Amino acid sequence: MYGSLRGLFQVLWAHLLCGWVLGSELTFELPDNAKQCFYEDIIIGTKCTLEFQVVTGGHYDVDCRLEDPEGTTLYKEMKKQYDSFTFTAARNGTYKFCFSNEFSTFTHKTVYFDFQVGDDPPLFPNENRVTALTQMESACVSIHEALKSVIDYQTHFRLREAQGRSRAEDLNTRVAFWSIGEAFILLVVSISQVVLLRSFFSDRKTTTTRVGS
Repeated sequence: MYGSLRGLFQVLWAHLLCGWVLGSELTFELPDNAKQCFYEDIIIGTKCTLEFQVVTGGHYDVDCRLEDPEGTTLYKEMKKQYDSFTFTAARNGTYKFCFSNEFSTFTHKTVYFDFQVGDDPPLFPNENRVTALTQMESACVSIHEALKSVIDYQTHFRLREAQGRSRAEDLNTRVAFWSIGEAFILLVVSISQVVLLRSFFSDRKTTTTRVGS
């Protein structure tokens, strides 16, 4: 019994790893006035999903474009903070999707994307059979789906946390420079007031002229 249970969990773990391999997930830096493209070989009829989000930089926006092997534009958005696009491949070949920051002159961006190609393979080779799954197999399938949801939630929460931290650090930097500027202005005004008050109470030399003697 324990041997079969261990084998089922080994199968579950292996299929989870295979599920991760099917998707392309990456976080990268996109410099100002730059464009970065990625390529993926896709078979006709395969359902794909492209999801992206700008994590840090500027107004948190980027241009995105997706093209099929013949150069036809399947998806194009300008200055988007985040988005998701699902399509089914109409032909075999290499699909290209690009992220552009060419509209920005001095701000670089950090971009995250997740490109899912196809569906996950069945957890068990005979999962789609006519007969019902055993209780243990059904439990493994439920755990598998729950773990995938947990991974997705963790990814989104990490992205939100990174974006929030970036905004907080940027705000902290601005407040620090503003405070330094206010302190400098206060110092200049204080010195100016002291000098002005001293000029009011300083002794003035008077010139006395004697007339005849």
